[in-house]
Amino acid sequence: MAVKFLSDEYLSQVQDRLNAHDGFQSAVKGQSAKLQQEITGGPDGDIRYWVSIDGGKVGVGGGSLDGAEATLVQSYETAVAMAKGELAGQAAFMQGKLKIQGNLMKIMQLQGAFASMVPALEGLDVQY
Repeated sequence: MAVKFLSDEYLSQVQDRLNAHDGFQSAVKGQSAKLQQEITGGPDGDIRYWVSIDGGKVGVGGGSLDGAEATLVQSYETAVAMAKGELAGQAAFMQGKLKIQGNLMKIMQLQGAFASMVPALEGLDVQY
C-alpha cells in the first residue's frame, strides 16, 4: 500500500529503511548531523521535517528540530525529483533548486550518505 510522500507514515518508513540498509549505515558510520528540511509549495502547503544522525542511527520526523546545523530548502517538485533519484542533491544545489542555510561543510561531509539514500529507499511504494 502506497504511503503519501512526506506524511508521518512516509517519514517513519524512511527512518526504518535507512537504519536497516547496510550501504547507508556504512555511509553514516562515525557521522553526526542535525538537519532541517523545508519543502515549499506542496499540495498541502509547506512542510518541515528533520533528519538526525548520531552513532550510526538515523532519526526522521515531522516538524522542527532544535539545534539544526543546516537547513535545506527546496520546492515540492525538487523534493519529489530527488526522492525518485531523478535529480541528485549536488545538481539541485548547483542549479539553485536546493538552498542550504547554515553549515555547508556538514552537508558536504554527508554526500556519501545522501547518495546512498536512493538505493536504501528503493521499493518503497510512495504516492506523490
